[in-house]
Amino acid sequence: MWNRSQSVDLKTIAAQRICIIKPSALGDIVQTLPLLPALHERFPDAEISWVVNGQLADILNGHPLLHRVLTYDRRGGIRSGLNLLRELKQANFDLVFDLQGLLRSAVMTKATRAKCCVGLETAREGSHLVCDVVVPNTGRKVPAHARYWEVARAIGMGDFQPVTTVPINKADHTWADALLSDLPQPVVAIHPGAQWRTKCWPVGKFAAVASKMYRAYGYAVIILGSQQEAPLTVQVENSIKQLAPSAVVRNLTGKTTLKQLAALLQRVDMLLSNDSGPMHLAAGLNTPVVGIFTCTSAHRSGPAGDLHELASCQLNCAASYKKRCPHAGKNYIACMEDLQQEQVWRAVVRMIERIPAKSKAA
Repeated sequence: MWNRSQSVDLKTIAAQRICIIKPSALGDIVQTLPLLPALHERFPDAEISWVVNGQLADILNGHPLLHRVLTYDRRGGIRSGLNLLRELKQANFDLVFDLQGLLRSAVMTKATRAKCCVGLETAREGSHLVCDVVVPNTGRKVPAHARYWEVARAIGMGDFQPVTTVPINKADHTWADALLSDLPQPVVAIHPGAQWRTKCWPVGKFAAVASKMYRAYGYAVIILGSQQEAPLTVQVENSIKQLAPSAVVRNLTGKTTLKQLAALLQRVDMLLSNDSGPMHLAAGLNTPVVGIFTCTSAHRSGPAGDLHELASCQLNCAASYKKRCPHAGKNYIACMEDLQQEQVWRAVVRMIERIPAKSKAA
């Protein structure tokens, strides 16, 4: 392990106040959650706090192992930022993990004045300079979920069983039960959106696969997305209804809180999704996922475990992590054509054959 001070040993260090700085994104936060029980096991008497983007705080609120959730809002202006830095300084943290690795998270880390600050090899914008320890085997070629678990290994908890706990309250469970109660079973949730255009598999292909799931296995369909994704999800909804008029389709775009989304994903039989936060949330809740990967790598960005089926583009530019397609003309977004609906359909069939019989149509 590289560290600035050879006296720092995370396997023996003591800490009473710990802070995780991981403001975003949803998928990364979910993949970091298994670190909480490992930290609690290693530091049973410590108070653990988490700095998170205010829009994502609900996924952490109420977690039994978190003492405090500190919110960060990039749009909050200078005053909001200064207030957060003041809170971080006053908290007197002993041990801080900067798992974001950007300039803004480095500023937060530095503000804590913690005795020991820990970062990852993926750190950018000079953020590693404020860290006393940089955990090895955490570079960009390492799968994200494994990268975060290397932190558990660094504190001596590598053999601890990873557990993802999403705090869902009773009201949200009740809401999800009521919503699903009048739907025929089984149910597939579809998330056709993503933050990057280059992650968004064509809506027509999503609709074609969902329609085949209805005709072949009787699946009802729930469509998920943020309010900003409404134009996209409406297209998917209309296309499914055209291809399979008898299919039961419910569009919940912009109608769920994060906790409601989690409760719903925990109950559906399967999620069909682009590489996105809801994909990782479903996987963390042990819901089978059929994940679609175009500009990102299923190996590096896919969920942990062998419960899931991941379909990937095979072009030379696949997994390039480009938010905008660098090609023009006939090669523009060629990955969307390369990843055929038949390939995703075969992944769906393999998944249906593996999941419990109760999830199949009679």
